[in-house]
Amino acid sequence: MNFKNIHIGNLIQQKVKEDQIEMLRICNFMKRSEEEILNMFTLENLSSEILLRWSKLLKYDLFRLYSQHLILYSPAANMPSKNEESHLPVFRKRIYAKEIIDFILELINTEEKTKQQVIEEYNIPKTTLYKWIAKQEQVNSKY
Repeated sequence: MNFKNIHIGNLIQQKVKEDQIEMLRICNFMKRSEEEILNMFTLENLSSEILLRWSKLLKYDLFRLYSQHLILYSPAANMPSKNEESHLPVFRKRIYAKEIIDFILELINTEEKTKQQVIEEYNIPKTTLYKWIAKQEQVNSKY
């Protein structure tokens, strides 16, 4: 999965095919015509409201695709100080999906990137990266 370039319409269409969801069910759930649904499959971007409906119908968190993009391709945000107030939730920890961990480890294993490059470019803490590597080595030694 390429998290750098997300074409959400294609991904939704792929999930619909995988789950073999009938067009009539989709149209009823989305309250759209078949033509509108087919058009959505061609769109690179959809509104968050429509994306939320698709996520519910497909029972798949489509927003997670964008979260993974942020983890991989945006600089780490500075944590707000205690003096700064925000009414939005503050996420203290990054949670890495298995796909992200596999992607990072593959970069290192294929020598596409060094450990130091991964740490610098993806802002992954050194201890976290080394834990992933140690865990991978444990799994590989069992086989």
